[in-house]
Amino acid sequence: MSQTRAVGITTWEVGRRRIARARPGHPAACFFLASLALAACAGEESIAPAPLPAPVPLPALRGAPPLTTARTWAPRAAVADPPDRNPAVPAEIEQMLAEGYGELEGGPGQPLAPATLDDIPPPPRGERPTLLTRFVHLADTQLADDESPARLAIFDSPGVFASAFRPQEGHECRILNAAVRTINALHRSTPIDFVLLGGDNADSAQTNEIAWFSAILDGAERVECDSGADDDPVPGPDNDPKDPFFAEGLLVPWRWVTGNHDVLHQGNFPVHTRAELATGSWSDGGTRDWSLPGAPVITGEVVPDPRRALLSGPELLDRVAATGDGHGIGPDERAYGKAFYEFDMKDTPLRVIVLDTAAETGGPNGVILQDDVDRFIRPALDRAKRERKWVILTSHHASRSLGDGSFAATGTPAVPGAIDVDAWQSLVGGYDNVLLHLAGHTHVHRVTRVSPAGGHAYWELETSALADYPHQVRVIEIWDEDNGFVAIRGAALDYAVDDDPIAAEGRRRAVVDVTSGFGDDGRGEPSWRNVELSIARPD
Repeated sequence: MSQTRAVGITTWEVGRRRIARARPGHPAACFFLASLALAACAGEESIAPAPLPAPVPLPALRGAPPLTTARTWAPRAAVADPPDRNPAVPAEIEQMLAEGYGELEGGPGQPLAPATLDDIPPPPRGERPTLLTRFVHLADTQLADDESPARLAIFDSPGVFASAFRPQEGHECRILNAAVRTINALHRSTPIDFVLLGGDNADSAQTNEIAWFSAILDGAERVECDSGADDDPVPGPDNDPKDPFFAEGLLVPWRWVTGNHDVLHQGNFPVHTRAELATGSWSDGGTRDWSLPGAPVITGEVVPDPRRALLSGPELLDRVAATGDGHGIGPDERAYGKAFYEFDMKDTPLRVIVLDTAAETGGPNGVILQDDVDRFIRPALDRAKRERKWVILTSHHASRSLGDGSFAATGTPAVPGAIDVDAWQSLVGGYDNVLLHLAGHTHVHRVTRVSPAGGHAYWELETSALADYPHQVRVIEIWDEDNGFVAIRGAALDYAVDDDPIAAEGRRRAVVDVTSGFGDDGRGEPSWRNVELSIARPD
């Protein structure tokens, strides 16, 4: 096997890799398999392997996790400028970890930053403000099978290719589980109604990535985020990121939103063009090998796994609908083939309208088609207006990230019927009951005032990624202020790693991604992080 980033290999590891990686029919494969068969015959009796112990549940987090309005975290080390060490190289990331590049230090909380659409402060709160809902926005987990031959890790570099490899991606299942535990602790202290996803839940539209993601959010006695060879880099149970673990699952419902990484290979390429790559036994783009010290990035032969099969949009929805309560995906959505749906918040005027903006033709940008406007979006907005509902639109892409469905990398032309940003904003601006468009995708906390010409102004709120620094979710509250205005309060929340050393190690490696200069800082402007956005109360 050719290796793009070489490390020392012991004789035992070479033998192990020859067994696991040799091609069928190759002399090495025949030799080792024959040797194993002779050894088995030589024994007087076969010995069945000992059953694996069941993963032990982690204890519930103690107390309420503090929002970033009360406490913030920031890297202790300055960001390397220019980057001089590559966190994909095991020796170099270990050196950076030893030098403290993965450490965080606490800081003071950051209060909510008030904002209005016209910069005129709203009147004081009335005597009886009412909390209508509290929920969590969980965006861009990008849960990756970091051993897949469909990976493109050798292209990782600072700048536009910074997300081709993340040093924590092997730990991302445990990081997501830590986020679930944190959300549950929040719910026990300050009840929330649901968790709303932001899309890009998987990294590369793989079946096993979606299965792991759903299992962690739904809860499962055993989740094992390992593919190909059965890896155990640290012998023994529950002591490395490839070991199975117990997932407690969310205590509240969660609702699905589709992102480009959920339906496209690496978030860019149509799955039908890459199907054989994902389930094959050869990596050209670079993937991790956990049978080697430090799990370096390698190219060459890998152990194939049919569970890596890429999912089309309709196949994805079938998978989501089959888990838990369907998470918003039912027969109508499956028949449509896209995740367009709506749901109400009980005993409130609030309605969430979920949009599917992923372009299955390829490319990272979102697309909204006139056909989808005619079939679902406009009828849903009209219905909400008639029923006097206050609308929260949500999708993976905010309007800034919408395109025409073309993708230069594959020569894909514009998709007929794709509407542009101005047309989309004008459509939404025609409904004065729309409060907010909630999105992810950019991996940056951001607030945008949208003021369509001649239409109703509204807010766009983007949440940064769990996958990238600052690795946060956003807690959102909608208040009727009893003064003619509605307040949208959003506060970032850091996940806790108490009693979970594997998640804690994942966080250290995630911090190195940004302090090394390879990863990006998604905190956004200070006024975009913790916010209080006012908008006139719809009639």
